[in-house]
Amino acid sequence: MRTRLQQLIACVGVILVVAACGGGPAGTSAGPAGPPQQGGSLTTLVTSGFAGSWPSGLDPATNTTGGANLSHMNAIFSGLFKLVADDDGGNARVEPELASGYEFEDGGKTVKVSIREGIEFSDGTPFDAEAVAFNWERAVDSSCTCAPRWPLVEEGGITVEGNTVVLKFTQPYAAVINSMVVSNANWIASPTALEKMGEEKFKMKPVGAGPFKVVSNRLSSELRLTRNENYHKQGRPYLDELIIKSVGGDQPAYQAVLAGQAQVFEGMVTTPLIDQAQGNPQVTVTPQPPTSPYVIQLNTKKAPFDEQKAREAIYYATDVEAIRKGLFGNRYPAAQTFTGPGGMFHDDTVPGYRTYDPEKARQLVKELGGLTVHLGTIKQYVAEQINTALQSQWEEVGIKTTIDSHELNSLIGNFNSGEWEAMLQTAGAWDPAAGVGVGFRFDSEAPFSGVADPELDTLLDDAAATIEPQERDELYAEAGKLISDKAYAPFILAFAPTNIAAEGVHGPGVTTKIPPVLVNTGIQWDEVWMSQ
Repeated sequence: MRTRLQQLIACVGVILVVAACGGGPAGTSAGPAGPPQQGGSLTTLVTSGFAGSWPSGLDPATNTTGGANLSHMNAIFSGLFKLVADDDGGNARVEPELASGYEFEDGGKTVKVSIREGIEFSDGTPFDAEAVAFNWERAVDSSCTCAPRWPLVEEGGITVEGNTVVLKFTQPYAAVINSMVVSNANWIASPTALEKMGEEKFKMKPVGAGPFKVVSNRLSSELRLTRNENYHKQGRPYLDELIIKSVGGDQPAYQAVLAGQAQVFEGMVTTPLIDQAQGNPQVTVTPQPPTSPYVIQLNTKKAPFDEQKAREAIYYATDVEAIRKGLFGNRYPAAQTFTGPGGMFHDDTVPGYRTYDPEKARQLVKELGGLTVHLGTIKQYVAEQINTALQSQWEEVGIKTTIDSHELNSLIGNFNSGEWEAMLQTAGAWDPAAGVGVGFRFDSEAPFSGVADPELDTLLDDAAATIEPQERDELYAEAGKLISDKAYAPFILAFAPTNIAAEGVHGPGVTTKIPPVLVNTGIQWDEVWMSQ
């Protein structure tokens, strides 16, 4: 008899074949075609399980899901800095946007960020260093998972010198600028509008200095934006209107784009649909460079994974190649550490990494007297497919496994409770010290970590502090080896979603590649345009 995993792979294989029957050449990402044109209303879709959820509003300091809501926040607030790349996703780098530049002093303990002159918020009030400092004070005290984790000195950590904001740290923090692009410190709100409206009203219609301003906001449903006439770039944005809508899944989103009800879908992850879209001349398909590997987080702070033998059993019971080939047609590369090939400091392999060995897994389970695991994940196609496969693989070696999926808010609650056992999550970012980077999943003080290891903490702190890239690379390699040696969390594959755009839509991050700074790509909405 075939195993449950073999049956699952066979079913997915049938779907892949059927989906591919549309034929035609494979769709690819495409850069701008001709000079950008002004005008038009564009609707972009985001899935309700992740980016399409913003239950606490869009004030940078109170939006608890801000890291997932990059499209919303970038459209309203733009950013002090942005991640850009060549059209093929290469040569990725962080560039100043509303900031005009930055410099390190005192060996990296002091960072000075200069603010671009002459910028106004969409309400006409000045965008200056005082406004930035005000927002940074709110950001560091906020409950958002994207709040900056700066090692600020106790007194005078954030100060203003003319139109420059100064950060003073207790230790060097070389990753501060790279991490800015996925932090709520990057999104600067109008202090005047906040004071006038109050937080409750402001979170519904926040005021920033981005390319668009809010017309209406139905939480976790629809955000309507109109062109900001005060935007600092002349002639931008190209679009007159941007509408961001939450959608229940990949299939309805794809059908909406084909029907002309939307022009962009951010973050397609359903493999058969991606294959189908690549054969459809009506759309442009842009797979993004993978930066965030899937990892099986193990809560080493409680049973059963406070014992290394139990953790090793999970490593040996997990057949990564079967998942990659059977479920995803080799679309995503295998991972053994917390970086992906689209990001910084990536290594394909880690010396001594434990790979699939079912006999060793069975022996460890026997020595443990049995092993029972509850495995959770976010409610999303790729994650749920992997969890189903893992459940099958683990049960074949005697690990009794239950699985479930959570909406984003519920997932956050599970982590905060500390009672979880195993979670399939993404771990990594374009810069490992940014966003949902390695510290987010492995630092002792992080609420979304299952590890408490002072030696690992030191390696991660030193890597984030080190200005010299080669030294950072070596420290992250050491950290990856330590995670492997102690069997803290097996990695699966380096994943990144795919963006779908209707014919005639162009723009960076939509029809060109930009490495995801979190999970989804930070689309540069001021440069997106439509053929009229």
